[in-house]
Amino acid sequence: GMSPKKVGDDIVKGTNAWKGIRVTVRLTIQNRAAKVDVEPNATSLIIKQLKEPLRDRKKTKNIKHSGNLTKAQLFDIVRQMRP
Repeated sequence: GMSPKKVGDDIVKGTNAWKGIRVTVRLTIQNRAAKVDVEPNATSLIIKQLKEPLRDRKKTKNIKHSGNLTKAQLFDIVRQMRP
């Protein structure tokens, strides 16, 4: 099998841009090498687009997300959602 530590390190390396935001990660494993694909859903894309400060999910709970998005930003999110 594969060492869990190596897979965990690969996931951390692949999700650097999404620090503090919950995203779905697809692991593709071919001949003992894990390939990490981040598959953000609409919620995480919107939170990222709001450019909120980093937060520790273990400490801060029940956060209210507020802010404005331009129509261009919204269409950008929609384009990323489309396969």
